[in-house]
Amino acid sequence: MYSNNVDRRKALRIGMIGGGVVGGGVYELIGRLGSTSLNNSAGRPCMITKLCVKDATKTRNFTIDTSVTEVVTDVHLILEDTSIDIVIEVMGGTTVAKMVVEECLKKKKAVVTANKDLIAGYIDSLQALAKENGTILAYEGAVCGGIPIVTTLQSCYTGDVITEVVGVCNGTTNYILGQMEEQGSEYNDVLRAVQNGGYNRAFQMTDPSADVATLCLLTRLAFGTTVLVEQVPCRGIADITQVDFEYAKLLGCTIKLVATAKRLPKNVQYDGPLSVYVLPALLPKTHVLASSAQQNNVNAVAISSVNTGTCSYTGPGAGRFPTANSIVSDVVRIANGQASGDPFPLAPSYLELDSNYVSSHYVRIPFQDSLGIVSTIGQLAEEFCVSIHSILQNAILDKREADFCITTDECTSQQIQGFCEAVAEQEFCRSFPLSMPLLTTL
Repeated sequence: MYSNNVDRRKALRIGMIGGGVVGGGVYELIGRLGSTSLNNSAGRPCMITKLCVKDATKTRNFTIDTSVTEVVTDVHLILEDTSIDIVIEVMGGTTVAKMVVEECLKKKKAVVTANKDLIAGYIDSLQALAKENGTILAYEGAVCGGIPIVTTLQSCYTGDVITEVVGVCNGTTNYILGQMEEQGSEYNDVLRAVQNGGYNRAFQMTDPSADVATLCLLTRLAFGTTVLVEQVPCRGIADITQVDFEYAKLLGCTIKLVATAKRLPKNVQYDGPLSVYVLPALLPKTHVLASSAQQNNVNAVAISSVNTGTCSYTGPGAGRFPTANSIVSDVVRIANGQASGDPFPLAPSYLELDSNYVSSHYVRIPFQDSLGIVSTIGQLAEEFCVSIHSILQNAILDKREADFCITTDECTSQQIQGFCEAVAEQEFCRSFPLSMPLLTTL
């Protein structure tokens, strides 16, 4: 059983479930620092006494100290071990992992996990279970890997009111977009190169669902509102082409996959519903997220609040040691009694969700050259109350296959969707127009 009234003379006994990339990093960090700085930070010895893996005979890329750690294949040997204080879950998934986390909380064992899909999918029930049993559910590693954003939101904005959270939360997507911009490559070419380099899950990692789970957790922390994954409008980056980067450069912008949670105005500023979405967006080069390094696994989060303005947090969003460090930091906070007693301390707010967000927009229109195209675009924009801010067109090299873009003043996403649907019906339009929010603030 875990208690915040810790006995610093007693060694903290840890059971870990999962011995993969992140699990190996956790084991190495706790082992490497066990007799030095970790003990000094935690104020007590910390040791992994049991490690549960699927195959105990498998060769691993970290060394297990069998004089300290027993390797088992039955998860119940950890669940039923009354000497274990903390369980670290790094197995992934939402089936067995859910059972493990729930049973640990019921047995009043503290839980540390990096499983964003599990926490995002069962936010309210897991929070209730932890509070009901007076134990800890810590998940720093589940949100943006090595960036300490969970602890920041749990403790550093208690006297403030957050108005917006935006983030670049997918390192693989960030890397692919960076390569497209820097090398002039197309999406499929960069994706293939990443896969050939050994990242076999690159395609899955560019799926925006991972960003959606992250955004659900950030939204609960920042606004107190539980948002389900299926409630978040999202789109990936597969439709972005080199043409979009050419026009983005002309606009002084770059392109990122951006997760956004923002309070909308109703009667006064920031008193309206909550808008959440994960979409590719154009960002000015001066935007705080635009400078996030074009490297694999780099994430960035910007938080805007009434008292503080905008603060940004950048760092590695995944990987063996960045995520492992966040997990070990949770362990240390539990060991020294500094862990948050509530995984989501902000009182529930039950804000209304409104997916009809307001933004300036970029719209790329694929066309076959003919007379009257700009005139028709102007008429359709007027029909949907879309104010055109600018029109950009590169020299036409092939009249049968060309693209131009427009940027708009602020309007709703529904207005842009209606406009794009109307444009797509025109004879000159080769395929459905691509639209993206054009961010101008932060």
